[in-house]
Amino acid sequence: MRGLILGILALGGVAACSGSPPSAIGMTTRSEVYGVEEGDMLKLRAGPGTGYDVIVGLPNGTVMRVGACSRIGGTRWCEVAVDRDPRMTGYASESYLRKL
Repeated sequence: MRGLILGILALGGVAACSGSPPSAIGMTTRSEVYGVEEGDMLKLRAGPGTGYDVIVGLPNGTVMRVGACSRIGGTRWCEVAVDRDPRMTGYASESYLRKL
């Protein structure tokens, strides 16, 4: 529960502090975060891979807009934008996204 609250607060804080919004054009597919273990969050990253900074943690059920996906190593990484705040963009593992 503590992780969920921290993730929601971080999401709001990052959205409030972001500068000019990056474009979410072309991100038409809607998916939700799904399959993240209890007490954990899907990491929205600054780039397509685990070596990139984590922007925010997203709990199961968070609705995302999904753009282009590409395979980096053994993982497919997708460009995503948080549905309720399209200015919040980054990359997420396709393994934890379920189409709506």
